[in-house]
Amino acid sequence: MIQRVTVPTLFPPPTYSHASVVEAGTKLAFLAGSVPLDERGEIVGPGDPVRQARQVIANLREQLRAVGSDLAHVLSTEVYVVSAEPATLSAVWEVVEDSGLSKGPHSSTLLGVACLGYTGQLVEITATAVVPDAGTAEGQDRADEGVRR
Repeated sequence: MIQRVTVPTLFPPPTYSHASVVEAGTKLAFLAGSVPLDERGEIVGPGDPVRQARQVIANLREQLRAVGSDLAHVLSTEVYVVSAEPATLSAVWEVVEDSGLSKGPHSSTLLGVACLGYTGQLVEITATAVVPDAGTAEGQDRADEGVRR
């Protein structure tokens, strides 16, 4: 369903692919930026980009579950981190890797930015994912999970 492409004539990416290809007719989900807010709408981990990244991944999982998908079906992400320090960006990327999101590996861009939408927000991730067809065993498992929730 998903073809992950690493271009042999380019640099070998550490934990992402250069491109992801999906045949036309596949259902896709284009997710709004996942942010480090808890269920009350409050920032989690003020001043701590790693803690915020963990909350962002948790929220991303919920976004994906709500549309019948999961981290394994993510095609691409943009990871935004309020920092100009490569070490901070790397620390956030480690959270992404540890989450299983990069197992595809998916295509991703990691960016250091000046600011994000919420006061105190340090991390945000946008994603595009395949939504497995409910007619497949994999898709039916996802639909069943949604019914049980």
